[in-house]
Amino acid sequence: KKIKYFALVSQQTLDCNLSSLIKRNNELESLMGKLIQTCQHVEMNASRQEGKLLDECDLLINIIQERRQIIGAKIKEGKTVRLRKLAQQIANCKQCIERSSALITQADQTLKETDHARFLQTAKSISERVSMATASSQVLIPEINLTDTFDTFALDFTREKKMLESLDYLTAPSPPGIREELCTASYDTITVHWTSDDEFSVVSYELQYAIFTGQSNIVSLCNSADSWMIVPNIKQNHYTVHGLQSGTKYIFIVKAINQAGSRSSEPGTLKTNSQPFKLDPKSAHRKLKVSHDNLTVERDETSSKKSHGQERFSSQSSYGVTGNVYIDSGRHYWEALIGGSTWYAVGIAYKSAPKHEWIGKNCSSWVLCRCNNSWVVRHNSKEMAIEPSPHLRRVGVLLDYDAGSLAFYDAVGSQHLHTFHVSFTQPVCPVFNVWNKCLTVLTGLPIPDHLEGVEPLD
Repeated sequence: KKIKYFALVSQQTLDCNLSSLIKRNNELESLMGKLIQTCQHVEMNASRQEGKLLDECDLLINIIQERRQIIGAKIKEGKTVRLRKLAQQIANCKQCIERSSALITQADQTLKETDHARFLQTAKSISERVSMATASSQVLIPEINLTDTFDTFALDFTREKKMLESLDYLTAPSPPGIREELCTASYDTITVHWTSDDEFSVVSYELQYAIFTGQSNIVSLCNSADSWMIVPNIKQNHYTVHGLQSGTKYIFIVKAINQAGSRSSEPGTLKTNSQPFKLDPKSAHRKLKVSHDNLTVERDETSSKKSHGQERFSSQSSYGVTGNVYIDSGRHYWEALIGGSTWYAVGIAYKSAPKHEWIGKNCSSWVLCRCNNSWVVRHNSKEMAIEPSPHLRRVGVLLDYDAGSLAFYDAVGSQHLHTFHVSFTQPVCPVFNVWNKCLTVLTGLPIPDHLEGVEPLD
């Protein structure tokens, strides 16, 4: 039995090892096939590039020959013009010299005349002819230029020689790198920065982007060019994309392009900030004060001291103020900084909610409340106790209108407190209630990374 057992184990081991070897052999065959195919592509592309090299060199030679003919013709034309002008001046000089020589001979003969009567008879005529010849020589040979010997013409191809000596084949640029630490964002824009090792060989960049929904989203997007928004022909190494959704993460890819081809960067993920807003002083309860920058709301302590004791928190009226924005789509995140208050409520309400009824007592508001040392979340007068840190100083609110969720967090300790699941039917606005001390709103923030893709269940 032992022999049979060991034989069975050996057979199973051999089968397993054989299967692994067959699998590995198949993988090697597949790899070898790809290598052979790559060799064929190299041969084909190299032959194609050699042909293009000959064509480009022939084109350069043709251009040089054409320029040689054009410049040679200019030299011949310059020589012909100058020689023609000089030949005309030489002929004029020769003619003047011949006339002057004959006149000089006659004048010499006249001066040698010993007969005074004959001398007087011819001297006047000869003198007039000499004067006229002297004057006419200036007219017949005007503006003689003895310095235009065609020596100011130069042939300097130093720059072109250097260019020709630097001729080489061009490769596609190296993949650029997105510098996420330099990128900036607002609620509807993202400015993308990138660097490239081959910046001087890049003709242009192309920016591609799409909404990020997870790592599988990157793979599917890379396989489908139709899914990307594309910005072509960018000349700088940065670009600002406008018209984006607030509180949304995007994938970006930068492509560096020249005549040889293109290479793409690794995908980078960047996100827009949340929609910024401030407090609306017109909506504030008369017993509340809103700061000049419309970011802090404070209970008027002088009026609260005149009240006859404090009512139970859950039955109090809403000493509230709303944000100056109505939200009907997208994801949004803001925080409330607790300025020592022990009686407050933070949340959202429908646009149609009755004024100063923003503390979760009706079906139009959803809030997180603190009443001294107890915390509750409330909607439609239904309360649920929660247990945040007793030192809660910042309440984070994450609203995903389209997904129908409103979540509260301890913004410092990253603790999830509660999530309402709501099918919103109207636009909503942020609401803040204060019964003592003050609250300060922090808006226009990016959604924290640890909240991206989180869907807490309550």
